[in-house]
Amino acid sequence: MSKKIIAPAALNALKEALTNVYWYKPELRSFLTYCISDPSILSRLNWSDYKRNIVSQLIDYLAKDQDTYIGDLLRLMSEVTKITDYSHLERLDDGKEKARKAKESVLALSKLYKIHDDIVQEQKEIEARRQVAFEMRMKNKGISDKLEELNKVFYELISSDDSQARGYQLEKIMKELFVLFDLDPKASFKIQGEQIDGAFTFENTDYLFEGKWQKELVGIQELDAFSGKLSRKLDNTLGLFLAVNGFSEDAVKAHSTGRRLMILMDGSDLMAVLEGRIDLIQLLLRKRRHAAQTGNIYLRLHEIL
Repeated sequence: MSKKIIAPAALNALKEALTNVYWYKPELRSFLTYCISDPSILSRLNWSDYKRNIVSQLIDYLAKDQDTYIGDLLRLMSEVTKITDYSHLERLDDGKEKARKAKESVLALSKLYKIHDDIVQEQKEIEARRQVAFEMRMKNKGISDKLEELNKVFYELISSDDSQARGYQLEKIMKELFVLFDLDPKASFKIQGEQIDGAFTFENTDYLFEGKWQKELVGIQELDAFSGKLSRKLDNTLGLFLAVNGFSEDAVKAHSTGRRLMILMDGSDLMAVLEGRIDLIQLLLRKRRHAAQTGNIYLRLHEIL
């Protein structure tokens, strides 16, 4: 039985689409970070080079070892073909022409992507098996008992007026959730006097975690500060920011442009995980993919369930 690989024509179409859809390199890099299973690969690219060369280097690197990276290539193709909003291009000089060219290249990729139905189906079956494994884990009594225990603690905190104790317990809940879902959490630590609530690893990517439980919506200033912490870490470090009572619209918009370094989570997301309505891994995957596809770093729970 011959090995299934992605056709060279499809790889070239992917290069063309990526080059045309993302005009600025920070936006391209942000998209790639959310789509590639090992974002450290991006650090090996010469980001001072022309955008077309950067894209070509990446796709060629992945294509050389399709046994390892075929999932990444298919994911890139899939996410690019889902792009329908080109307003970011239309705002540029000669924007209509740039948007037209991007649409045409995405359409060309879509036609070639459909030809690879057998490979796509195989990857879907792999994802389906993973989903079954997730569901089996959720039915495991050890996990369900632990979630119930953490959920009880969380609901007790809702009625608490002690903001300091509430913040400490929130951090503890999140760390135990990360342990429960094998996300390799690290203990709290300080960097140059700045408190970072925690850190974990998800799909070969290091994440900083910050959680806030305050009456007000988390605003631009807090997300700016978190983004600053992320920018001082390695290039492939991302962030998860939890605000129990949510985020201001301005803050979300401000950090959904350019190179998107974080994804956002609120109290309704946390409650859904603690109540066993969604797996934490699935929640993070959906949020990360949504950010990559749409640029929006704040996917709401009602859009998932």
